[in-house]
Amino acid sequence: MSENKYQESNQDPLHGITLKMIVTQLVDYYGWEALAENININCFKSDPSIKSSLKFLRKIPWAREKVEQLYLKMRWLRDSGIKPVKK
Repeated sequence: MSENKYQESNQDPLHGITLKMIVTQLVDYYGWEALAENININCFKSDPSIKSSLKFLRKIPWAREKVEQLYLKMRWLRDSGIKPVKK
């Protein structure tokens, strides 16, 4: 049974990816302004930083889930060669 849990965790597309890596890659891909447009949370809008975003996202599960979903979408877009439209 523990082997089955190990197999399930390896199927997780976020396995081995830290929250810091996720936020950093999202900022690099979208920029803070577009990130705030995609996910309407103050830590992306008001004086944004990686550190403050991580602090917030570690405490608020629904926000972290939205960030993780946007990361998966971004990874798919990036791997498809689609570049973001930056304003």
